[in-house]
Amino acid sequence: MEYKDYYKILGVDKKASGDEIKTTFRKLAMKYHPDKTKGDKTAEEKFKEVNEAYEVLSDTEKRKKYDELGENWKYYQQSGGDASGFDWSRHAQGGTGGGKSYYHFEGDPNEMFGGSGFSDFFETIFGQASGRGSSRRKSRASAFKGQDFTAEMNISFEEAYRGSARIFKLDGQSIKLNIKPGINSGQVLKLTGKGAHGINGGPAGDLLLTIKVMNSSNYERKGDDLYTDLDVDLYTAILGGKQEFRTLKGAIKLNILSGTPNGKVLKLPKMGMPKYGSSKEFGDLFVKINIRLPENLKEKEISLFKELQSIRN
Repeated sequence: MEYKDYYKILGVDKKASGDEIKTTFRKLAMKYHPDKTKGDKTAEEKFKEVNEAYEVLSDTEKRKKYDELGENWKYYQQSGGDASGFDWSRHAQGGTGGGKSYYHFEGDPNEMFGGSGFSDFFETIFGQASGRGSSRRKSRASAFKGQDFTAEMNISFEEAYRGSARIFKLDGQSIKLNIKPGINSGQVLKLTGKGAHGINGGPAGDLLLTIKVMNSSNYERKGDDLYTDLDVDLYTAILGGKQEFRTLKGAIKLNILSGTPNGKVLKLPKMGMPKYGSSKEFGDLFVKINIRLPENLKEKEISLFKELQSIRN
């Protein structure tokens, strides 16, 4: 029977920590998982080997006994590779004597333990606890959550303001996604159970969907507040008046006070973006006034401006 180097199978050092072993195992299990390899017998065998190696190296007691076994493997080979004919007591005392523990086996391991999906090596060494007459033991590979998937979705600025419902396909399955109003660009939505299938009966992973909100040609967003510019003609800025202005909530009449200077910023409370998850709370809207000078002045207009100039002087 061939000795199995579980450290080599996982590709880790013999001094690797439990966390290192776990991380490496998960990567390999994902790589060779039957759901991904679809009938590849070589990958299926690798998957079994990886699970078997992790079953031993992730368990403190099993790993200790496996390491001790490695030191005495040549004696096992000298006995002809027959567990029933190998006198383990010549090399170590059963139980915990001398600070080490070894197994004592008798009979055919396959008859003693039955098939458990693990190799003959595993069944021989770990199929039954040390000592004669011990009860049978069936080992199981650990269950792990499936890998999380990541993806991005672009939505318009208006969809971010009003909310949106999207339907898309993932692995042939139609998924409906409801996007709440006020979502931020870069915000990640978690769709539970929409990732890769679990390993050994573990739960499926999640889909982590990053939302990318497209820029608006009219508004700049800072948190829940919005910023925009409004062109106002010179006469309205000087004399005052009403100016129609379109917000995301609809058109309004904005009151421009007489003598409004260029660059003045008007604050419109609760006219900004909705706060994510709330249907009643909103940020503010800040409107910067840009005074637009008249163009293509007629002769009479120029004369009147000159008259105004002389009055001011």
